[in-house]
Amino acid sequence: MAEMIAEVLTDQLHDKLQKEQFVLLSTIDAETGGPWVSAVSWVYAPEPGRIRLAVGHRSRIVSNVEADPRVVLTVVGPDSTYAVYGKARVAEKPMEGVLIKLARIDVSVEAVRDAMFYGAKIVQEPAYEKTYDEDAAAKLDRQVLNALRK
Repeated sequence: MAEMIAEVLTDQLHDKLQKEQFVLLSTIDAETGGPWVSAVSWVYAPEPGRIRLAVGHRSRIVSNVEADPRVVLTVVGPDSTYAVYGKARVAEKPMEGVLIKLARIDVSVEAVRDAMFYGAKIVQEPAYEKTYDEDAAAKLDRQVLNALRK
């Protein structure tokens, strides 16, 4: 089992989750009871024990969290891969102050584990780029992150 390193986000992870970030969110599928993994980028940690996410208001993530609050967020870097275990709840649906319909999901952090395999470290973190209108993407990102910070 991955080594537990903290009950809340470390300072490095908290700092990393102050801006848009590539994160994998694992939930328990409401229909099958099996794992459901989604990539999300609108992530913000207002404090070390809490993380907020924005996802489409009709996303499978929403129905999964409503059925079972257990989640794991996988964060790649700094230096390692971290599994952040917690309990999630749909806090706002739809989110105010955002042009598109999104749901805000709040996660109470319960444990942070180092999930990297033995004898290795992350030397380059994942990078991505938006494939739609750059100005529209930047505007939407600002709206969503401002709403997550409220």
